[in-house]
Amino acid sequence: MPLEHHPLSREFPEYQAQLRQLMSHDGHFIRLAQEYEGLDSRIYEVESGRVAMDEFLLLGLKMQRVRLKDELAAYLQEAG
Repeated sequence: MPLEHHPLSREFPEYQAQLRQLMSHDGHFIRLAQEYEGLDSRIYEVESGRVAMDEFLLLGLKMQRVRLKDELAAYLQEAG
């Protein structure tokens, strides 16, 4: 399976308008999105072999990313 980032724009293609609106006006959503993107970047760095990390720590990061993605999805559904 190819290694790839999971940006919100790719994860939620059906919510592009809501993403643009919330990213320009909602501070809480922006903070959550930045946290998600930061986790995604850290996970990518580890999975690419650029950064060493224990498998359990990596799993913890992935679980945090899923939790944030779920929270962001709920936010986007409410905005839709």
